[in-house]
Amino acid sequence: MDSSRLLILFIVSILLGLLAPAVAQVNDAVCTYKDDFCRRCSYIGTYEEGGAYQKNLNTLLSSFSSNNKTNSGFYNSSTGQDPYKVNAIALCRGDVSLNDCHTCVNQSSSILFTYCSNQEEAIIWGVFCMVRYSSKLIFGTQEDKPSEYVASPFNANDPEEFDLVLNLFLDTLTEKAASGDSLKKFAAGHVIMQGSTTNQPIYALLQCTPHLGKKSCSDCLKGAISKIPECCGGKQGGRVLKPSCNLRFETNLFYNFTADSLVTLPGKKSTISKAVIIITVVAIVFVAMILIGIFISLRMRRRRKKLKRENDNSDDIGLVESLQYDFETIGSATDDFSDANKLGQGGFGAVYKGRLPNGKYIAVKRLSKNSEQGDREFKTEVTLVSQLHHRNLVRLLGFCLKAGERILIYEYVPNTSLNHFIFDPINHGHLNWETRYKIIRGISRGLLYLHEDSCPRIIHRDLKPSNILLDEDMNPKIADFGMAQLFMTDQTRGDTKTIMGTYGYMAPEYAIHGRFSVKSDVFSFGVLVLEILSGRKITSFRSAENEEDLLTYAWRNWKEDTVSNIIDPVLTTGLGTETIRCIHIGLLCVQENVASRPTMTSVVSMLNSHSMTLPLPSRPAYYLHNSEADTMERTQSYESKNPEHVSINEDSITELYPR
Repeated sequence: MDSSRLLILFIVSILLGLLAPAVAQVNDAVCTYKDDFCRRCSYIGTYEEGGAYQKNLNTLLSSFSSNNKTNSGFYNSSTGQDPYKVNAIALCRGDVSLNDCHTCVNQSSSILFTYCSNQEEAIIWGVFCMVRYSSKLIFGTQEDKPSEYVASPFNANDPEEFDLVLNLFLDTLTEKAASGDSLKKFAAGHVIMQGSTTNQPIYALLQCTPHLGKKSCSDCLKGAISKIPECCGGKQGGRVLKPSCNLRFETNLFYNFTADSLVTLPGKKSTISKAVIIITVVAIVFVAMILIGIFISLRMRRRRKKLKRENDNSDDIGLVESLQYDFETIGSATDDFSDANKLGQGGFGAVYKGRLPNGKYIAVKRLSKNSEQGDREFKTEVTLVSQLHHRNLVRLLGFCLKAGERILIYEYVPNTSLNHFIFDPINHGHLNWETRYKIIRGISRGLLYLHEDSCPRIIHRDLKPSNILLDEDMNPKIADFGMAQLFMTDQTRGDTKTIMGTYGYMAPEYAIHGRFSVKSDVFSFGVLVLEILSGRKITSFRSAENEEDLLTYAWRNWKEDTVSNIIDPVLTTGLGTETIRCIHIGLLCVQENVASRPTMTSVVSMLNSHSMTLPLPSRPAYYLHNSEADTMERTQSYESKNPEHVSINEDSITELYPR
């Protein structure tokens, strides 16, 4: 590289530091549907700032974006000598121009330099390209990890028929893409889904890195297609992103029309005919089976009322029998539950770090024999959490039952829980505003999934900092579903005589009357937001001279227009509109009136759209009166001075469904 190019790279690296806030949206929105870039820093090792590895990396990526010798859109090369050797790949979408390709590679490289600085391996997927580098050899091999899945928020009109047509459609395009040459393995096209009222088009694009052989490309794409039911089933669009291949489908044209072609699906009619036959057979035997079903249902209901002890778990555990681990395997993984591997101790038992024979790390929750968590809670956690799949929920890997032992095996989340950061005098200094905002948004998305998208719908009932775990990228994961409540599709509310949870985070209608709903979780979320913003616990303001908790403190400063008092002093970014908006949302969530609190659907919309006008909050629950003026008054927000201020409409809670 000549000296002028080195000078340009040096200037760009300085500008990137100055422009980091402008790119923060990319860092926040790692793989959301509306974002143009999705990145992963692998953390296999670090390189020295200004050292030989960084110079080789700059040289290599710069050569990709300036290479005009090929118009295939695929670049792979390496430079330097071990241990400073860098291997890199750039793959542009098969339908984009050379100019758009180079622009995407430049933008992608800049983002990786900013957010994966000093990391020896990273990957980023953009709308028009993928860029990847590593100190390891990455050429000529099919790799499935790291991977990302992005689903459209909109459901298809006929999800079952849509998924059926989509699967056949993608299989057809897979064969076409895998049959490409060593310069391009790419296929795009559309199919028309015949409906009762309209003909719905489905557009799709599939691509492999050209250095893969036909079979490897086909295997990679088929593996990507197999992930669609988990991430994007019944959705109008979705993306599956892997190092060696990627695919995307939508109901509108998203690629260059010159690459489009109509695809005819072979065998679709015969497949549908089989479905018709199956439905017909089911309809014929339904009348006979319904009588048997009623009999079995009544008998099972009587049996469930008699189940009181642990061994009676077998019926429910049978649903997840494939997840069962041997006690000896778990004992060996945790070094016989040694104190050296203990991650924490709670009311329900201890949690240990373990390592399976395949090298995978796990978190093992060993329930204490005298734990307050009974058989029902254990069944709930196993049967419920094993069916949940969301990036902001902790994943249950399995369970173990033996001689009075009840053990749950979860994915290992390295950064422990939120309270070890937000309330720790040393660690909370590592939480800048961007990280806290990412944590708030991640929790909101996890709760929205529980309330709206999971089946059955779920109310957590124990949302607090110790139940929010943080992964290596500080992404939040909601944990501990031992007290979760399952609902039918049209339920959002219930009653209980047993109050379980943590005071301060429980909504007043639940703590006092035992009435819980999705709005109970919204209240807990509001408390979490205010704790994350202030760095203070819900009860940390209480004293003999001035009895005041966090909710009262936040409300008083909101009314007195001294919002800066609420913000954690360690935050040096200043009192921005985004910060004030989060305080506003937190106060909306902790309102005393249940109907006034927003749903998580509205909360996620508020966090994603800064143009949405927020309603005025009323006083919070558990408000400690300091004067007669502290009644049900409303406060003027920073937005209320706008003459066009309007309140958003909230859906009311459905009728009570007792359990």
